[in-house]
Amino acid sequence: MKELKDFLERYLNENMTQIILSNPRLKEGLLKVKIRPVLMKGNLNFQAVLYRNSKVFHQNFGVSDMISQILMWSEKDFKQIEMDTMESHLTVLISKKGKVTMKKKNQSPSSDVPKSLEHNRKKQYILQENIPIPFLVDLGVQTIDGKIIKSRYDKFRQINRFLEFIEDIIPSLPKGRELTIIDFGCGKSYLTFAVYYYLKEMKGYDIRVIGLDLKEDVIQNCNELRKKYGYEKLEFILGDIASFEGVDLVDMVITLHACDTATDFAIGKAVAWKAKVILSVPCCQHELNQQIENEIFKPVFQYGLIKERMSALLTDALRAELLKSQGYSAQILEFIDMEHTPKNILIRAIKTSEKSNNRKEYETLRDFLGVNPTLERLLLGDRQEGDL
Repeated sequence: MKELKDFLERYLNENMTQIILSNPRLKEGLLKVKIRPVLMKGNLNFQAVLYRNSKVFHQNFGVSDMISQILMWSEKDFKQIEMDTMESHLTVLISKKGKVTMKKKNQSPSSDVPKSLEHNRKKQYILQENIPIPFLVDLGVQTIDGKIIKSRYDKFRQINRFLEFIEDIIPSLPKGRELTIIDFGCGKSYLTFAVYYYLKEMKGYDIRVIGLDLKEDVIQNCNELRKKYGYEKLEFILGDIASFEGVDLVDMVITLHACDTATDFAIGKAVAWKAKVILSVPCCQHELNQQIENEIFKPVFQYGLIKERMSALLTDALRAELLKSQGYSAQILEFIDMEHTPKNILIRAIKTSEKSNNRKEYETLRDFLGVNPTLERLLLGDRQEGDL
């Protein structure tokens, strides 16, 4: 294997375009492995896609670990390796007795081959294009060979964007124990499956994920899918956000497009659980639109569309301020480009040790607008002088 090791050390860099390990030694083991270089936060890594029976797994490796892993797979799992670089094509055959035969063929760089991972390749999504992922196929985002269905490309981008937010908050999650994650109003559960797949299958975290929704047929279908994939710590429950009492400890709460005050009830539950992370994409913020009253803004609020949009933005700003008052650092971020959906705001809140002293500013704004937000009542009870 020394010749193969030397070759890998020389060519395993960003100029390598693909490695495929195939012709498995065991029927019950790995069937195939595909490897491609990826840049993660400016560092060169390699993403390996492992095919085992009907399941697909992802693992990321640094250069030295990738070399060691390829050599191990070559000895134990596969009889053949195909490797393409910008300059050459390598074929490796390994006999039953371990004899290695290598054939190297030089090739002229194609104009289609990217010169730079960072600048010329397509965006490297967390869930890659052209790599079939069972739940994305079953939910109609991918074809069986991994191509993104054109009409669902926005959904594919949305899922990956949300996983980027998850990736950012991983350091804030507790360590050394099972993590509980709840997705309120999970619907068809694109994100629920994606979060489980990313954290459990790709990253190896010990997690329990619960999807909650009011539609019985949706819950039944999602439970059938998670059984099909063998996702033992993923479950879907029929229930209402406001009355759900199925757990005592929650580490992360997710809400995607929970309508109007359903978002407030979900955030209220998360705060009561002292959830470390809250990720909320609000929808249909009608409450303040019906309450808001201000003489100064009367000429503006006479236009229904303007009033509706301002009310939605103000709703989420007040929610963020209330979260700060409960000991969270809160950000309002763009979830997806406005051209793809107008419901593109995400509230990301992470539990900290100190509550913000923002009482006066919040109350001044609330009274100026003449509103009584549901989330304030959920977090603080009936309003009393000086509360917050």
